[in-house]
Amino acid sequence: MCSIGGTGLMTGLALIIAIGAQNAFVLRQGIRREHVGVVVALCMVSDAVLILVGTVGIGALVSRFPEALDMLRWGGAAYLAWWAVRSFNSALRPSSPTAGTPRSRGSVITTTLALTFLNPHVYLDTVMLLGSLANQHGPDARWVFAAGAIVGSVLWFSALGYGARALSGVLNSPRTWRVVDLVIGVVMLALAVRLIRG
Repeated sequence: MCSIGGTGLMTGLALIIAIGAQNAFVLRQGIRREHVGVVVALCMVSDAVLILVGTVGIGALVSRFPEALDMLRWGGAAYLAWWAVRSFNSALRPSSPTAGTPRSRGSVITTTLALTFLNPHVYLDTVMLLGSLANQHGPDARWVFAAGAIVGSVLWFSALGYGARALSGVLNSPRTWRVVDLVIGVVMLALAVRLIRG
């Protein structure tokens, strides 16, 4: 059972560590030292809910309806391409993440939830893929796999948010964010292409 939990942990980390819109937002909020606890907690809880929904069997249900999978795939590709363009635009006029007026807690919560639940890619990875992998372990062990994936999510978002807060002095420069935005744009485009190719 421990090896199944470890597999869930490593699989969850492998899927979540890729630089994406949600991770970039958590990183920025950490550097800004603004509502970090709220952002980290929302991301962890949201991921746990999505992993559990996939484990319950939504992944298997969606795989029986290929048209739903196609809608998610094309929607995910469009979302990722849009985010890539946004990142490239930010790289053209980089600024410090701490520049600008502080954001309200409500605005940060809304943005965090939107970046999580309006991203079709999260449904493909977290619900479909992790749900399918969890269900391969049978009716009981699937929950051990899911628990491992949830632990991975908790570890990642805590490290990302609070690590960025601790390193905000080093990471808080326009030059650093130009590089980060360029990397995010390239990764988002690569993921969009991967989704289109199926």
